[in-house]
Amino acid sequence: MGPSLFGVTSTSPEPPRTRTYAVRTYGCQMNEHDSERIAGLLEADGLVAAASESEADVIVLNTCCIRENADNKLYGALGHLKALKAERPDVQVAVGGCLAQKDRDLIQQRAAHVDVVFGTHNVQRAAELLAEARQHGPVIEILEETARDDAEAFPSALPARRDADHSAWVTIQVGCDNSCAFCIVPAVRGPEISRPFGELVAEVEGLAADGVTEVTLLGQNVNSYGRDLTTRLRTIDAGPADAYEAGADWAADDRRRLRPLFADLLTAVGDVGGIRRVRYTSPHPKDLRPETVAAMAQSPAVCEHLHLPLQSGSDRVLGAMHRGYTAERYLERLAAARAGIDDLAVSTDIIVGFPGETEDDFERTLEVVAEAEYDSAYAFVFSPRPGTEAAERQDEFVDHAVCVERFERLQAVLRRSSRRRHEARVGRIEEVLVEGPAKRGPDQVTGRTRQNKPVHLPAAEGLRTGAYAEVRITAAGGHYLFGELLEVTAAPAHRRRIPVASA
Repeated sequence: MGPSLFGVTSTSPEPPRTRTYAVRTYGCQMNEHDSERIAGLLEADGLVAAASESEADVIVLNTCCIRENADNKLYGALGHLKALKAERPDVQVAVGGCLAQKDRDLIQQRAAHVDVVFGTHNVQRAAELLAEARQHGPVIEILEETARDDAEAFPSALPARRDADHSAWVTIQVGCDNSCAFCIVPAVRGPEISRPFGELVAEVEGLAADGVTEVTLLGQNVNSYGRDLTTRLRTIDAGPADAYEAGADWAADDRRRLRPLFADLLTAVGDVGGIRRVRYTSPHPKDLRPETVAAMAQSPAVCEHLHLPLQSGSDRVLGAMHRGYTAERYLERLAAARAGIDDLAVSTDIIVGFPGETEDDFERTLEVVAEAEYDSAYAFVFSPRPGTEAAERQDEFVDHAVCVERFERLQAVLRRSSRRRHEARVGRIEEVLVEGPAKRGPDQVTGRTRQNKPVHLPAAEGLRTGAYAEVRITAAGGHYLFGELLEVTAAPAHRRRIPVASA
C-alpha cells in the first residue's frame, strides 16, 4: 500500500504470477527434438520451466507409439495427473506426438481431464491450442499430414529450449516412404518431406554462432534426404533457387539427376565453421550409398559412428518385414562402410520374435550378429502396433516365453562383441566431448568419443560441459569406457548461463 496523490491510501495490484510448464518425453530423438520445440513455444508464450512436474501449470506429454508399452506408460501417467488436476483444477494437461496422432479422440475418452490433444503435424500450434482450451474447453486438433510449403511445420523451424548448449538436433526431413511391416511411423508422421538444403546449412551456421559444436541430423530415413527435392526440381527449368533447394553441387549438374542429397549435406554441414562433430540417425541399410560412406570418410567433422538397423538376419523374415535387403546385402554394405571409414563403430536395432520367426530364422540372426561384431545394439521383443501389417498376423505370433529365451541368447552374443570392441580401445588416446557430471558420483564426469562411446573420468579443472579433451582409455565395461585426462584441448564455445535473481 502507499499514499495516492490525494492523500488516500491505495492498494497496488499484485503482479500476475508467471505460469510454469513441464514437458515429459517418450520415445526417440525426433520426439526429444519436438519436446525442445514445444518448450520453446511455451517460453515464447511467456511461461517458464517448472521446478517439478507437480508444480507446473501446464504439463505436456509428448508421446511415442513404436512399442506396446508406450500406451501403458501414457495412460498410467494420465492416471496420476488426474489426481493432480483434482487438487489443482487450473492445471492444463496436453498430449502430443505419435500416440496422439494415432489414438486421437480415444485419449480424451479414456482421460477426460486432458485439455489438449495434438499430433505430429501441428507441433507449432501447441501454445495456441492451450490458450484456446483455457478459453473454450478441451481441444483435439489432429492434422492428416504436414503441408510441404509450411515451414513452421518442421520442428527445427520453431523456437527451442535446448537442454544442452553445446549440442543440437537438426531435423532434415519428416515422414517416411518405406513400408516396414512392424512400423507405425509412416501412418503417424506421413510421407517423406525434406527441408531445403540452404535452410539446413543456415540453421547449422546459426547454431555454430550460438556456441554449438556438435549437431545430430535427424530423419526417419536420413539416407533418402533430398530425393523428393530433386524429384520436384527435375520437372521444372533450372533456376537461381536450385542451389538453395538442393545444394550447389546438384544445381551445377546439368543432368539434374534424381538422387538423394544426404552425402552433399553431410559435407556442407561438416564444413560449417565451429562445428567439430556431425552425427546422424537413422539410416536405412537399403539406401546406404557409397557417396555417403565417402562423405563420412572425407569430412573431418563427421563422426566415425554408423547406426545401421539390421532387424533380422533371416532373409525370410526380412522379406516379411519389407526391409528391401537380404542378410548378405546388409553385410556387404556394412563391410564397405568399415573398409571406407577408419575406426568405424557400428550399432544396430534387432527385433526378436517377429510374427512367424522360426528357430532357424533366429539362428540366422545370431549368425549375422556374430559376424557383424557390433559395438552396441538395441534389441527388442516384437510388440504389435495397431495399424501395422505385422499386428494383423496374430496367428503367427511367437510365444512370449520363446521370445524371452531367444532375447537372452541374442544379448549374450551382443555383450561378447561389445566387450571385445570396448576392450580393444584400452590404452588408446581418444577425443572426448564432456557431456556433464556422471551419474556415478560428483567426483566424475561423463564424455563421449567420436565413436559415440560414453567415457567416465575423474572430474578436473577445465572439464566443463561442452569442453573437448584428450583422454587415455584405462578400462572398459560392456557399455562404457573409463579414462584419465591428458589435456583439455578446447573450452566450451557456448556462453555460460548465470542465474540472475531479481530483487
